[in-house]
Formats: sequence, C-alpha cells, structure tokens
Amino acid sequence: MGFEGKTAWITGASSGIGAALAREWSERGARIILSGRDEARLAEVAGTLATETLVLAFDVRDDEAMLAATKRATSWGSGVDIFVANAGVSQRSAAVDTDISVYREIIDIDLTAQIAATQALLPHFTARGSGHLLFISSIAGKVGVPMRTAYCAAKFGLAGYADALRGELSQSGIGVHVIYPGSVATDVSRNALTADGSKRGRSDSVIESGIAPADAAKRMVDAVEAGEREIIVADGMELAMGEARRTPNQLFDQVAGMVAAGYMEKMKAEG
Repeated sequence: MGFEGKTAWITGASSGIGAALAREWSERGARIILSGRDEARLAEVAGTLATETLVLAFDVRDDEAMLAATKRATSWGSGVDIFVANAGVSQRSAAVDTDISVYREIIDIDLTAQIAATQALLPHFTARGSGHLLFISSIAGKVGVPMRTAYCAAKFGLAGYADALRGELSQSGIGVHVIYPGSVATDVSRNALTADGSKRGRSDSVIESGIAPADAAKRMVDAVEAGEREIIVADGMELAMGEARRTPNQLFDQVAGMVAAGYMEKMKAEG
C-alpha cells in the first residue's frame, strides 16, 4: 500500500506532529488538507509541502465550521482518503488544584471534538469502502500520568472510541489506527493548561529532548502503511510503559470476528 495520489486531512496541522505528518505524507506523494485555528501558520506549513495543498482553518469545537470544512474537504479532488484526529491540548496541574472548567475544556478539545469530526466524515468513508482514520492519543492514553488527569481521561477516551469504531468498521475496508506518542519535541508542554486554565508557557526537559517530529511522523506513517492498528511511537521508559499496556492483536481480531459473525445485527434486532 502506498500513498501516492491519496489525500490526507490533518487537524492540528500548524505545528508539531501535525505539520510533520503533513510533510511526511507530502513527500510520499499525497495531497494534503491542513486544518487548525491559525490560518497564517497553516499557510506557512503549506508553503513547505511538495504536493497540492488545501488550507481549511477552523476551531474544532465549532460544529458549524467543522461541518462546512468537512463538506469542502470531501468535495476537493477525489475526496479524503486519510483523516488524522490530531488537534489537542495537554495539561500540567494536580487534580486537587484543577478547576472543573479545565477538565471540560480539555475533554471537549481532545475527545468530543475529535469524535464529532470523525462522525461527520464516516458517511464519506463508508460510502467509499476504503481509507484510514488515525487518532493521535498518547502514552498518557495508556498509562495514567500525574499532573495530566484531564489529558489522560481524554486520551484514554479517544482510544476507546477508536477501538470500538475499528470493530464496527472491520468489515468495511477502512483502517482505524490509534497512535500513542511518547515525548516528542513540540510545544505541547508550553501550550498545556494549568490549574486555572491558563497556558503553562514553558516546556519540560523530557519534551525538549524528545523524538524529533519528523522522525516521529516517519514512524507513524510507516506503521500505518504496514497496517498496524495500535502504534506506539516512544523511546526508553515511555516505550516500555506503552508496550506493557499494549492491546494484543488477538483481542482486536476477536472483536472483528464478533462483527463478522453478526454481533451488530443481533444487537440492533434486540432493539
């Protein structure tokens, strides 16, 4: 499987992992749709790409704008072949100190908005009977990490949605991939929310010395091309933690077998 001539739509594409994925897929011949809130920064990323690019700027929490962007994306060229739910914000605060509004904001951005965007695209993918849906979780979506309770809740939830969706789509020809990055050298810590919802404004040493975004993106795209369903992109202790919580492929196959045997039809018949 190659990506030449395919179209990849990436949210959170103005920097970090999103921008690196755009460059990686562009280098492999894919057309790119870039989304995020900052149109100027998206345009800068577009200027670095080697293939045709469409910029669709919107806030992932704005349902009306998201639906309009979905209509534009699916009508561009031959439609969307790859969708990456990458938009998100992290956290750096102890639970006991954190205002509930911070939980609501992080879960809205990192989980609910990603589900809404995917739901809007599902009819397009199922009508085509092909494509790839990628969900950027985190090692913190496998292992509960202190100072990130809201972030962990959202990223665990995103993986749960994706795993259930994979089972439902297992007979459709659509690949569902959950990616669990460890520390990647991005602005994720700098942009993280603190206890009162303000931006942290500084990075972590572990993030600063993390995997280069370009390297992380290559590992991710290689794994998608290889058909991996659960993709852990981490090194050292973070890799060991992710592997310790890896879902066995046999379990994914068992769920797909349930769907193939008519599980969903039986559930619907029971009302």
